[in-house]
Amino acid sequence: MRDNTVRLRPPRFLWVPFELGRPFGAPDEPEFQTRVLRDVLALFEHAGPSPVLEDFADDAPGQDMDMTGWTCPIPLPKTSDSETPELLSSVLSEIESLAPWHQIGVERRGRTATGVLGIPIDAVATFLHDIFERVPESPKDGVPVGQAFRQGCEELKTFYLEAATAKPGAAKSHELADWFWGGTAGGRLLLSLHPAALESADEGIKQVAQGQMVPRAQKHRLG
Repeated sequence: MRDNTVRLRPPRFLWVPFELGRPFGAPDEPEFQTRVLRDVLALFEHAGPSPVLEDFADDAPGQDMDMTGWTCPIPLPKTSDSETPELLSSVLSEIESLAPWHQIGVERRGRTATGVLGIPIDAVATFLHDIFERVPESPKDGVPVGQAFRQGCEELKTFYLEAATAKPGAAKSHELADWFWGGTAGGRLLLSLHPAALESADEGIKQVAQGQMVPRAQKHRLG
């Protein structure tokens, strides 16, 4: 999060508005990634006192693409705007539908980025949903609830995207991001949680919402 970087005061730092885990933006975009790297290296040319903190001006490629005619990489049960218990039910239904594709993906890659919290993905969704009502206990011993919330948000999104990329002919990364945030109950859960997390009594949960819980390119979906 940018605020954390400001407090830590590293000697040189380039803040980028990309999705968490993608410091160089979208994959398969070497020209754009080279621009980011050049801007990082340019920080060493500053003769001024530390810290030097600059912002990268542009979003990753593909965020303004026309989605007309594009189809979801995986068909999911039709969801509807509903009260939060029904929203959780929709997420759990999607997880059940995605599970076979996710398993195929894990077998092909030989690994998965899910499982950090040590609980099944449906339990992750339930833990996240609990934040609408209260500050839940952390599902993992020794992990603060705010950190567990951040990991849970990433784990839910990762589960969806790993499942989607297992299907032959899967879309590009920016298409998958638009699918998750704009076309799934999982994405709608995280979007709906954002204002609740901002008002949380737990400072760690609040800090996650103040950071990159929702990527800048998807924040137009909030509200």
